Amino acid sequence: MAADQPDNPCTRCGACCAGYRVDFDASELQSEGGCVPDGLALQLTDRLWRLRGTDHARPRCAALQGQVGQRVLCGIHEWRPSPCREFGPRAPFGQGDEACARARARHGLPPLPM
Repeated sequence: MAADQPDNPCTRCGACCAGYRVDFDASELQSEGGCVPDGLALQLTDRLWRLRGTDHARPRCAALQGQVGQRVLCGIHEWRPSPCREFGPRAPFGQGDEACARARARHGLPPLPM
């Protein structure tokens, strides 16, 4: 959720960051040569890690700042793991997909155009 894009619908949403578990390979951790801060991850297996907060019954990534549906920011946007990089609006910019629509619906937000 890059804050430098004022027309980015993600900076007014954040539903995906408060709706899904985020699991990723250990190679994405800073201690393993990746970018994800180790302090924001929980180890699940030898190779599988999860972003803190996304393992709760009502997931909310520990790196998410702000209020879902109003104004949000990812505190580790530059260092986020691959599942976060792969999720989001598709070209043309601002179009959602089914996963985006489900996350938004959980927070009472209308879907983005598909």
